[in-house]
Amino acid sequence: MGIVAHVDAGKTSLTERLLYAAGVIDRVGRVDDGNTQTDSMDLERKRGITIRSAVVSFALGDLPVNLIDTPGHSDFIAEVERALSVLDGAVLVISAVEGVQPQTRLLMRTLDRLRIPTLLFVNKIDRVGARYDELLADIRRLLTPAAVPMESVADLGLRTASVVPLPVQRGEVGEMLAECNDSFLELYLEGAEVDQAAELRRQVAKAEMYPVYFGSAMTGVGIVEVIEGIRTWLPRAIAAPEDELRARVFKVERGAAGQKIASARIVSGTLAARTTVPVHPVDGPAYQVRPSGIDVFGDGGRHPVDRAEAGQIVALRGLKSIRIGDQLGVRTSYAQRLFAPPTLETVVSARDRVKLFQALTQLAEQDPLIRVRKADEITVSLYGEVQKEVIASLLESEYGVDVTFSETTPIHVERLTGVGTATREITEGPWAAGVGFRASPVADGIEYNLEVELGGLPRAFHTAIEETVRQTLHQGLFGWDIPDIRVDLTHTAYDSAGTVAADFRRLVPLVLLQAIAEAGTTVLEPLNHFELDVPSDTVSRVLAHVAEHRGIVTQTTLTETQAHIEGTIPAATTHPFESMLPTLGRGEALLATTFHSYSPVPGPAPSRARTDGNPLNEKQYVLNLSRVV
Repeated sequence: MGIVAHVDAGKTSLTERLLYAAGVIDRVGRVDDGNTQTDSMDLERKRGITIRSAVVSFALGDLPVNLIDTPGHSDFIAEVERALSVLDGAVLVISAVEGVQPQTRLLMRTLDRLRIPTLLFVNKIDRVGARYDELLADIRRLLTPAAVPMESVADLGLRTASVVPLPVQRGEVGEMLAECNDSFLELYLEGAEVDQAAELRRQVAKAEMYPVYFGSAMTGVGIVEVIEGIRTWLPRAIAAPEDELRARVFKVERGAAGQKIASARIVSGTLAARTTVPVHPVDGPAYQVRPSGIDVFGDGGRHPVDRAEAGQIVALRGLKSIRIGDQLGVRTSYAQRLFAPPTLETVVSARDRVKLFQALTQLAEQDPLIRVRKADEITVSLYGEVQKEVIASLLESEYGVDVTFSETTPIHVERLTGVGTATREITEGPWAAGVGFRASPVADGIEYNLEVELGGLPRAFHTAIEETVRQTLHQGLFGWDIPDIRVDLTHTAYDSAGTVAADFRRLVPLVLLQAIAEAGTTVLEPLNHFELDVPSDTVSRVLAHVAEHRGIVTQTTLTETQAHIEGTIPAATTHPFESMLPTLGRGEALLATTFHSYSPVPGPAPSRARTDGNPLNEKQYVLNLSRVV
């Protein structure tokens, strides 16, 4: 089970209450005091936010629960994505005061898309400004029309606030259930006696209905009821230890001695220590591993075992090459890339450049979206400015590296404008290999296809060609990734006596970039979708600054006191615009941004330093590479 929410909605406080109710802790920690069970990093305690997903296992009666507390800040949305990939159910926390916030909407859309059964928990009913009817209307309008309130609230907004359970067998619930099930509708209209609780349980399991609970994680009001809701409505995992092993890695960290520790959810089957199992990487061929040790999460901690079974979350040791997203046992189809990759990057500097690069490389193992590039300077990719502080803190505390950052800049991409071909034969250079490519644009993703016979070349050579093609596409003609392209292998040649895989690895970048140069590329910049809430009397000034930062407004909703504005804005100008909002919105502005799309860069195409040291001019690059080879 996962607990997800917009930052400050109270999800870590809810986690503490659940642990206390389960007897795992004897005192409820407070986020503000920095003594919560799941926020263990110094920076998490200092800032009062969750940065890394934390796992804790306990029992609610006869129900074993593996709970994953996820970050709420949008800069750490990649950490949320990894947790969502292994969930059976979720609790989405909403503040009764702040209500449905932009990040809440993003999370709800993702939960719905993955069909993850979810309860909604409205927190902070004891705070001044807490809402009930108005908030329910917002939930149904902005999140889902299938929100079923399970309680009413007495003394709303007061310290004495309490919850009053509502019967499931009532007209409002019956009508909502009938909208999603034609057979139930027929019985309902006939006036037959129907079990609305059983039907609600079925529809919640299919992510068609969402029970809504109310309470206060700080005082404990409503916690007993939400626990009963978890036990009653969220479906229990069904898996058998005797089935084939299926497990998925969702977190990688380093232990005290620097060893890799991989957290994985076992979906089915049994995993034993020191037993060989296949690993299916996110990209690349499968390989075999033997975990040297297995820890199982349970009773609020984790303890070593010889074997673990379906339904458990484990920490695995001894897997040197393991990465987040890798699967153990039998490969299963999972949704990939729930959220967009980061669109910003920054240059990182330190006195010891070698130590810095090694430390960043290890951090990238724990978060694969922290992509590290080493050219004339070392750069890392980011979701936002808060990540800078997190990376700096981790580098200092865990690796003893003091760093400084340059100004954040957007990560551009290149897209082909036409079709290009190129071929080189064995006789045309100091290599015993020949290869030909055709490069053409596609709408989404990298497509690699063979127009040659697979058996015409040893498999190791085909592997070397494909791996080098994918690596080459990380640096287009201007140094940016080419994420959407079809590459057809149209020609191969080799000398059975002298060709080695390295010949193809040297030749492929030259020929592929010649084909790309013939096709031509356009450099695109990332655009963010923004949602902005400001006082209504500041709208004209805010809209002027949106336009000044190259933003485009697509929707504006005005009330007497508040204005809700939506639109798009380039990632390059998002942070400067955001930094002006406290003044423009008199401290009351709320901005949330998510990646929207890519758009051609106005003016000259920006270029980025290459990691191979070659120049970036579209034609000059290929000519220079030819001379180098």
